Amino acid sequence: MLSRPQYIANEIYRRSHLGAKHPLSIPRVSAVTDLIQAMGWLDPKIYHESPQATPAQLARFHDHSYIDAVRRAEADGALPDELKHRHHIGINGNPIYKEVFRRPATSAGASIYAAGLLKDGGIVHSPAGGTHHGRADRASGFCYFNDPVLGILAMLDQGLSRVAYIDLDAHHGDGVQDAFHADEKVLTVSIHERDRWPNSGALEDRAGGMARNLPVPSGLNDDEHAFLMENAVLPLVEGFEPEALVLQCGCDGLEDDPLSRLSLSNNALWRAVRALVPMAPRVLVLGGGGYNPWAVARCWSGIWGLLNGFDLDMPLPKAARSVLQQLSWRHSRAKNPPSHWFEGLRDPWRHGPIRDEIRSIPRCVVS
Repeated sequence: MLSRPQYIANEIYRRSHLGAKHPLSIPRVSAVTDLIQAMGWLDPKIYHESPQATPAQLARFHDHSYIDAVRRAEADGALPDELKHRHHIGINGNPIYKEVFRRPATSAGASIYAAGLLKDGGIVHSPAGGTHHGRADRASGFCYFNDPVLGILAMLDQGLSRVAYIDLDAHHGDGVQDAFHADEKVLTVSIHERDRWPNSGALEDRAGGMARNLPVPSGLNDDEHAFLMENAVLPLVEGFEPEALVLQCGCDGLEDDPLSRLSLSNNALWRAVRALVPMAPRVLVLGGGGYNPWAVARCWSGIWGLLNGFDLDMPLPKAARSVLQQLSWRHSRAKNPPSHWFEGLRDPWRHGPIRDEIRSIPRCVVS
């Protein structure tokens, strides 16, 4: 069993860009790695350079023809229109870029590798993971390969019989849910913004019985998120008695993120992770969505700190403040950034009333 949490990353994310105007062309994994190093929170002994998944490993879930198309897109820098439209590569927000195969294959490799590290128990944090929209035969929602699915399959291949997947992203974890819709070994639970792309994950959608969806209205606050965790998510996980947990910690539901209308602080995600981690002997903590570099760096660095028992309210050392000050973002919100983006990890708490439609959700999903 792992004696302490392990961290997986790769330098490919530092130099890879999906295009000047693409929402993912911001510092994310590299910013988290730099920030936790600057905090003195990253012992080289627990750092792992992510391997790149091989085509054979990717084929555990993805179609061979699709894998070949992604590799061809990287090699040629282009695809014929027929392949673009068949596999959604080079269209629909999934651009062809220099590392279009290597980058997502590295994220997938990290989740497969993490499953091996977790064989006997422990915690692994892989912030590059969480590409939950990827489909067997096509890219979707900026996700080319579905690393959570591949990580879960690697766990099942080891003989585990109960894996719980909890998705905290603002967008529904549709690719993971649909991959395991008929598998009683995998429970999928997703809290996501209602009427937000991909427009799936309705409250009544159980996808064959093992999915639970908690679609929430815009403006979700920290108290409402805590209510759903305590009255729906935690009871579901406890009843399932998982041998492993996979936590997708997309932080695009934060108030500071531009791609949702939820109003969470990073405290909501930290509180969720803190409550969930003790519920299984094996825990894989992934990233996910997140399109404001300061919000991502501070939120996911805080998750790493939480997993290790570090003080999330400690004053930032000069080197950590420098990491945050050097981040850049081509977005209107970055023109007059608030001071808390630079001064510490923790956001101001976003308290608020618990609306009746939030109170009604647990009765629909806990059964």
